[in-house]
Amino acid sequence: MNRNVFITLLIVFNIAIDQITKVIVRNNMIQGARGQIDVIKDYFQLIWVENKGAFLGMGSDINPTLRLIFLLILPTIVLLYVIYYIIKTKELDRLSLIAFCCIIGGGIANVFDRIVFGEVTDFFFIKITETIKTGIFNVADLSVTIGMIMLLFSGIFNNKNEKSIS
Repeated sequence: MNRNVFITLLIVFNIAIDQITKVIVRNNMIQGARGQIDVIKDYFQLIWVENKGAFLGMGSDINPTLRLIFLLILPTIVLLYVIYYIIKTKELDRLSLIAFCCIIGGGIANVFDRIVFGEVTDFFFIKITETIKTGIFNVADLSVTIGMIMLLFSGIFNNKNEKSIS
């Protein structure tokens, strides 16, 4: 498969899965704690919230101009640069390429929500203990997080391989 086709398909797949899950949530759930669905007791729940901010709602209370700059314009510029970077950098290992595609797909999906709805639909909540729990997040956030973890592993494995060669 052509490399650019692979990149495009993986990015589109990430966007599509995120947007499909958000449409399902918006069409089938009641917003807020009243509509909470316990998937696995209170350890894994679906709670529909709309987030005007970034990660965990950060920035939701800043003025609209700053929100536009920091949550729409800057992320769009960064995403465009990363797309350019992965298309031009042919020597990226497969794990890094997949990781960047997950990050880009998740980022585009959340930017799309901000453009179309003015906020991002979040709905997953995980609680391991009373003190160890997530904020409410979505599939795009999961894609970005998995992509970042994959990049970390790719960097670790590539550094080990480089050290063992020299």
